Amino acid sequence: MEFIIVGIIALISVVGLKYIFDYNKKELKQIGEDKELDKLAKKYPSNVEMCKDYLKKLGNEKVKIEENPETEASLYIAITDKISIANIQKSYTRIQTIAHECLHSIQNRKLLLFNFIFSNLYLIYFVAIFLLLILKMLPYKMMFLVIFLIFSMIYYMVRIFLENDAMIKARYLAKEYMEEKQISSAEEIQKLVAGFDKINAIGIKCINYMFFMQVMYKTIIIAALSLIFS
Repeated sequence: MEFIIVGIIALISVVGLKYIFDYNKKELKQIGEDKELDKLAKKYPSNVEMCKDYLKKLGNEKVKIEENPETEASLYIAITDKISIANIQKSYTRIQTIAHECLHSIQNRKLLLFNFIFSNLYLIYFVAIFLLLILKMLPYKMMFLVIFLIFSMIYYMVRIFLENDAMIKARYLAKEYMEEKQISSAEEIQKLVAGFDKINAIGIKCINYMFFMQVMYKTIIIAALSLIFS
């Protein structure tokens, strides 16, 4: 019975917060598509050169940079101190996205490494519970579910802090960068920043909800398997 209650509460949380946060991934993607702003952003250096400029501005030029056109998501990998830039050359959002990843590189090193290590351990723990439940080899199921929820809170708290910090600061770093480069007029910079603001207004909420949703879905899966393979 307790697993049913946990599963129902998790599902209600996912549905309810989706409405409260106005989660709409499709809308976010549409806002990121603007031909006029894409044209303005073409004036700026390549992704790698822009990344180097940001890192120099942030006083952190030791970070490795690679461009991977086969991927859709840019990211900073803390364990190797490397920024991987996705296929975003044609989008105006690259100016803010690259700023975001560069900002990750100067965040608290202890938090970054903890997030990298704990995120992987958290995933391993979930997979282990998943397999043990299917094999009917997991005793004290509720205890392991409670431990998973505590781990989820730790994972969510650290990950969301890092993401929110970088997302909020990226807008200002990108604006400063464009003003210093003096490639665009003040009016053009204002248009680009307005585009970033539109994305952030939806994007920050979406990211916060997305990570919460992932945690709740895992919780629902564990609760469901605990019932099925009891």
